[in-house]
Amino acid sequence: MTKRRSIGGLVRILGPGFVSGAADNDPAGIATYTQAGAQFGYGQLWTALFALPLLIAVQEACARIGAVTGKGLAAVIKDKYSVGVVYAAVSIILITNTINIGADIGAMAEAMGLIVPIPFVVLVLATTFITLSLEIFSCYRVYAKYLKALSAIAFIYLLTALIVKEPWLKILRATFVPHIEISFAFLFIILGNIGTTIAPYLFFWETSQEAEEDKAAGRIARRGIVSISSRVMGDIKLDNAVGMITSQLITWSIIVVAATVLNRHGVTNLKTAADAAKALEPLVNSFPYAGVLAKLLFAIGLVSAGLLVVPVLAGSAAYALSETLNWEEGLNLKLKKAHGFYGIITLSTLIGLSINFVGVDPIKLLVYTSVLNGVAAVPLIFLIIRISRDRLVMGEHVSGKLSVVFTWLALGIMAAAALGALIALLPGR
Repeated sequence: MTKRRSIGGLVRILGPGFVSGAADNDPAGIATYTQAGAQFGYGQLWTALFALPLLIAVQEACARIGAVTGKGLAAVIKDKYSVGVVYAAVSIILITNTINIGADIGAMAEAMGLIVPIPFVVLVLATTFITLSLEIFSCYRVYAKYLKALSAIAFIYLLTALIVKEPWLKILRATFVPHIEISFAFLFIILGNIGTTIAPYLFFWETSQEAEEDKAAGRIARRGIVSISSRVMGDIKLDNAVGMITSQLITWSIIVVAATVLNRHGVTNLKTAADAAKALEPLVNSFPYAGVLAKLLFAIGLVSAGLLVVPVLAGSAAYALSETLNWEEGLNLKLKKAHGFYGIITLSTLIGLSINFVGVDPIKLLVYTSVLNGVAAVPLIFLIIRISRDRLVMGEHVSGKLSVVFTWLALGIMAAAALGALIALLPGR
């Protein structure tokens, strides 16, 4: 009985951190990890493990900023820095998120087409309508439960890895022993891996969602002073750690499946996000109908990831711009009280939708978006480090030494990966 209660208690604790971890594996991420496995086999499997402490540190800093201040990241940056810094940060999130939304909607529609024989255009429009309706017209508590339920579906990718015959000793070695190739293609995909893992939209989303939790729990006083106990802060850290471990476990599973099935059979270049799921069917021979099951599971995971992350992308952009312009914002508010906030959600989603009708290669768009995220994250992590160490902002909840070491390490590695990719592009390389 005690065990049952403790498991139930853990489930109740899971919230913004768990959802952020699951949203980290959006269709852009799934496409990037699949391309990494298909192109380089197990060569980049180690990145899932090595990115974990960096991801935990950065996202925990964001969660702590939101919980302690009761504000979103853009609002806190605005309080501390010049208008130019704020607009630069918000511009990054608006551009990358809108592109991401378009790529993710297209990927979802492609994957749904493998499950139900409906034209692509109908699926794209239906997907957009469903995600917008849930985000705009459902109350925050219902919406949060919907996101948490979708987050759990991400474990489908682990199940897919388990139904495929795997060379486990080789996989374990590749997980713990880094492999590096000095080539543009290898460094480009590594930057994409890191960029889609430590992604700017998650910085804004988790910070704002912790602020939403403060409002829902009544922890914000009249003058905006937040009262937060050490127990609540411990719950936030646990929620964040579980979410990020889940994120990287799913990342690892996707690379394993792509390396084992696609790379081994010479499938090294994918044209659409759904190609990965489609390619699994004729190549998986673990047991009768294993290929069909693997294809279905991969496609369902892709769709559920999109349903989870498109609202997160649109929502994080809306929080960022609304906080910058002093508009009423928050998923806890009704449409009539936050026209601007929900307007940004609608506009960014519709612009993203339109990207699917301009003839852009969806798999390239997904991977390039991940790389763009990797470059954009560098200045944002710098601001997060500064804010999380500021006692005037954070009080007793400033980042500890270990957290600071890993956040600086995240910044340094992402900057180095971006520089490496640029150098590899130079003539003669």
